[in-house]
Amino acid sequence: MTKVNAIQLFEDKKVRTIWDVDQEKWFVSIIDVIEVLTETDRSRKYWSDLKSKLKKEGSQLSENIGQLKMQSSDGKFYKTDVADTEQLFRLIQSIPSPKAEPFKLWLAQVASERLDELQDPELTIDRALEQYLQLGYSKNWINQRLKSIEIRKELTDEWKNRGLKEGQQFATLTDIISKSWSGKTTKEYKILKGLKKENLRDNMTNTELILNMLAEASTKDISQAVHPETFEENKKVAKQGGNVAKVAMKELEAKTGKKVVSSINAKSLLDSNKNIDK
Repeated sequence: MTKVNAIQLFEDKKVRTIWDVDQEKWFVSIIDVIEVLTETDRSRKYWSDLKSKLKKEGSQLSENIGQLKMQSSDGKFYKTDVADTEQLFRLIQSIPSPKAEPFKLWLAQVASERLDELQDPELTIDRALEQYLQLGYSKNWINQRLKSIEIRKELTDEWKNRGLKEGQQFATLTDIISKSWSGKTTKEYKILKGLKKENLRDNMTNTELILNMLAEASTKDISQAVHPETFEENKKVAKQGGNVAKVAMKELEAKTGKKVVSSINAKSLLDSNKNIDK
């Protein structure tokens, strides 16, 4: 069963989804949906209580809910309850919220757009561009971000070709790359920027994005050149790729007298863009 993880936006809030290629349907994180509809910061507790309520009412909906691995705020993948579109429509009926109907319309649109993208992959890039523009990012930053997505995909494809597994192994190698060039693991980097569930790359400056792209592209190129066979060998390659970007970063810092890795996050970036527009 082939699956593709993706982040969708509803009213600027992120909803984790997985597209199942074989079944041609979306599976959506239930706790993300609950958080959007109820605006609670205890979505897991809300879902637990709702499951108990549905069971008492004789509903079999919660019993038919499955689990899939989705990326958490720490960058790692954990199993979480998911529902397909039909199940979500039924579930939403049990959640009192003024956003219920708009969310249903959004969900139907997301499903339709995904089928369109299968016919024309360029639509995926166009929609990502539109989403970042809606959030207020500059076009220059967006161009870098979209390129970073392409480079990350090339790297993860290379890891898959080497027989590595998504989840823990990918996360470990990503941490090694990040630590090698920036001096921080993904978690440490997010703490510096004051992030929790937010995506780290969505909160990088242009320069940080470029150096992270250099690190990941270098890792991919080195891997293709030396053909690592074990996980330990791949870890060494990840460190080498990160070091390429570290050398570039140190030279840049020496020329500018400024640190590249900073606490600037998306809010700071967007506020800066607004001031420029004024």
